[in-house]
Amino acid sequence: MTQPTSYGGRPLTPAPGAPTPELLVARFRAHARRLAWSALVLIVVAGVVGYFYGNLPAPFENWMLLAGAALVVLLLVVLPYLAWAGHVYTITTRRVMERRGVFAVKRRELAHVRGYTLKVHRGLLQRMWGAGTITLTNGVDEPLKLANIPSAELVHEALVDQVEVNQILAHRDAQPLPPGPQPAVPPRPPLPPA
Repeated sequence: MTQPTSYGGRPLTPAPGAPTPELLVARFRAHARRLAWSALVLIVVAGVVGYFYGNLPAPFENWMLLAGAALVVLLLVVLPYLAWAGHVYTITTRRVMERRGVFAVKRRELAHVRGYTLKVHRGLLQRMWGAGTITLTNGVDEPLKLANIPSAELVHEALVDQVEVNQILAHRDAQPLPPGPQPAVPPRPPLPPA
């Protein structure tokens, strides 16, 4: 059996019964627009510290200003950034994975071969930013929600393609292999007369 040629940068289809390597299709986070408030807080805190440093009224000292600014930056800038950076979605040729958390990591997976339904929701602001929320439901497990992801239509197409390819490969591998060429058997010598 010959391998088909590769078109458009797609990997070659493995031979029937051969293990399929798991390849990375996409890795992404939720849209970064939710960090806009954090960036605004950081700019305001920097301006306030710059203005009041050395100009504080009598009972206050500069270290108090810096400590308060550091606390505000920690709570309203650093922690939201870590929460955003610690929530990663990964699509491979076999499954969709969600990993969330910085210190205590939770991970969920959904295999393409089992199949699932896709539901895309795009609100007005999400459409303006090209984002959306995709919910994957296989009817057995809890739905996997890819919340507020960038390029939602492109991710939707990639997921549909992966489900289709995985189900085709699973169906093909479930079929019995065609009989191969038979080894040549040398003819038996004639039996001597008895």
